[in-house]
Amino acid sequence: MKIPEKMTAAVITGHGGLEKLVVRHDVPVPKPAPGEVLIKVGACGVNNTDINTRIGWYSKSVTSETGVGKANDAANDDASWGGSAIAFPRIQGADVAGRIAAVGEGVSSKCIGERVLVDPILRDPSDPDNRYLSGYFGSERDGGFAHYTTAPEENAVAIHSDLSDAELATFPCSYSTGENTLSRVRLSQAETILIPGASGGVGSALVQLAKRRGARVLAITSRSKMDAIRQLGADVVLDRRTGHLEEAIRDSLSDGHLHVVADVVGGPNVPLYLNVLSRGGRFVTSGAIAGPIVDLDLRTVYLKDLELHGATIMGADIFRNLVGYVENDEIRPLLAKTFVLGEIHEAQTLFLNKQHIGNLVLLP
Repeated sequence: MKIPEKMTAAVITGHGGLEKLVVRHDVPVPKPAPGEVLIKVGACGVNNTDINTRIGWYSKSVTSETGVGKANDAANDDASWGGSAIAFPRIQGADVAGRIAAVGEGVSSKCIGERVLVDPILRDPSDPDNRYLSGYFGSERDGGFAHYTTAPEENAVAIHSDLSDAELATFPCSYSTGENTLSRVRLSQAETILIPGASGGVGSALVQLAKRRGARVLAITSRSKMDAIRQLGADVVLDRRTGHLEEAIRDSLSDGHLHVVADVVGGPNVPLYLNVLSRGGRFVTSGAIAGPIVDLDLRTVYLKDLELHGATIMGADIFRNLVGYVENDEIRPLLAKTFVLGEIHEAQTLFLNKQHIGNLVLLP
């Protein structure tokens, strides 16, 4: 596999709007360090984390849905996924499907040509379970919005599938987030789970992964997307704009019990979800696209013996299990649309409009 010296890549130059995201054609192709592989990118998905990092949304100075107004504040020293400053320029992109093109020192050349998905969680090899030493692909190091990218050997997980690169690129970030979310709250067969935001990348993944576990799924989405979510396997689909959402949820509980809420939306409905959870129920969040600051009545939490979980950093077993699900056709991709890399502005604009179902993917 002949490797060029320069490549095309989408580079962010600082925090802010789309003007900070620049497509360049003169970026040096990275060289794999010892223990790393060079991957020729076949496709890379678009995710909330890409936009959140670019606009500085992860900074604690941001209290609304958008961080653009805070993008130049000094407080953006904490505006990365890992809670520290981003090193610019940075190539984003966490959802990589591709093939190994070259290897660094200490990596067998036998894996060259192997088809891989990139596990987006970066772990310290000397202490892989230490969450303080974790990072994210496309945040703490360059990612896949490029023709080539490098990754630690252990993050390049071989996959054998007839799916296209674009279809495979729908899985790494959204589905590993979903599987980690369900593992964190120990969702089991015959339990009932509520999934707000069910039409997004993580939400649609959660529907499939929860059904795979044998759970009864209640999903919330917009009216125009309800049929599509039913086709994914949701047992009950509710219109998010109904004026009586809490009542609608309670009426949908076959035995009166709601065991788990897996929320990627956040915003003003969080207190409602805690109210409808059964005693001993579990609430888990892995996003807050409707707003990160919510009202919380602690009496609801302690009087109902609720568990509250955050779900971000995951063990390597989560991703390898996910690859197995894909190879065994236990879950299916939900590819909304593809764009070429040079159309990344259009892709992120469409992503922010939230009119699609599933995942948007860039092709180099």
